[in-house]
Amino acid sequence: MSKLFQSIARPFIAAQRPYQPGRPLEEVARQLGKTDIAGIIKLASNENALGPSPKAQEAMAAAIPRMHLYPDGGSFYLREAIAAKYGISPEMTMLGCGCNEHAVLLAHAFLGKGDNLVFSERSFVVYQLVAELYEAKAVRVPMADGVTTDLPGLLAAIDERTRIVVVGNPNNPTGTIVSQEAVDAFVEQVPANVVTVFDEAYMELVEPDEQVDTVKHVLAGRKPVVVLRTFSKAYGLAGLRCGYAIAQPDGIDLLNKVRQPFNVNAMAQAACIAALDDGEHLAKTRAMLREGAAFLLDGVRKLGLDPQPTKTNFLFVPFERAKELAAAMERHDVIIRPLAGFGLPGHVRIGIGTPAENRQCLDALAASLAELGWPGR
Repeated sequence: MSKLFQSIARPFIAAQRPYQPGRPLEEVARQLGKTDIAGIIKLASNENALGPSPKAQEAMAAAIPRMHLYPDGGSFYLREAIAAKYGISPEMTMLGCGCNEHAVLLAHAFLGKGDNLVFSERSFVVYQLVAELYEAKAVRVPMADGVTTDLPGLLAAIDERTRIVVVGNPNNPTGTIVSQEAVDAFVEQVPANVVTVFDEAYMELVEPDEQVDTVKHVLAGRKPVVVLRTFSKAYGLAGLRCGYAIAQPDGIDLLNKVRQPFNVNAMAQAACIAALDDGEHLAKTRAMLREGAAFLLDGVRKLGLDPQPTKTNFLFVPFERAKELAAAMERHDVIIRPLAGFGLPGHVRIGIGTPAENRQCLDALAASLAELGWPGR
């Protein structure tokens, strides 16, 4: 392969390792020699197996005739809907292309060469990629018990060059959550010159009485706190790529200065407004996950594996031969996620699907483990 561009690129960009997404259904079907995706299930990317809410689907259909027009560049009505949900002003929220865009925008606004970004070592790999993109140091803090964010450890890692500290809560890929009490104590101790970012992409999947309120720290206005949420997970709109940040107005103003215009398309705006109004669909999603998590945890344990109990829509499962297991599962028409790209080569992530998908997953897992000679390796 030629090196025409690599030799003249900025060296730190050329050295970047791009994010590796989960494999799509179509790619796996091609590899298996199938003409369509029928019978193949994808449990690799933590998507909502129920799909979008009926209200969101109706809103998308209604938006089709207007697709020749540019979207509302300020997402006015969606910001109004988000503000009403949280009891904040519309000036305290900004829309983006999933939480990933906000992570980049935050780094663009606050990180420079020689600065650092602090986060947990077993958390979303994009945090490290973003730090590297801005020639900053990625400070990875070990988890307290191997799976749960160590908030005191994050505090201890903050130094004079720290500009951002990120807490994924619930955490991807381990599926754990830190409590309201722990979060409150953490915010109080983070220095006022460090931006605290709570990545809460999975929070709506948590039972309401267990959810953590970080927006109250934004409203208090004592520390620079940013809360990130998305419509990709609980609302089943991953294909539209829409997320939002909540912060004090001066923080939102900074993010707006570095975002691109028209970064959220018109269909996404329409669907997300409708999704926020469909509490019934959200309740059905949580019920599906409660039942599915119990079923899969029990089944996976009976096969001799040790999955981590989850607060989200996926299981974090240690398995030394993770890449081989994922390949074997694909041969049985089930896509799961080996986590080498997260720095966890001895683990897989298995999404929670519909009851039928969960049964198919367990059957495929049993067959795959037998092919690999588990437990006699």
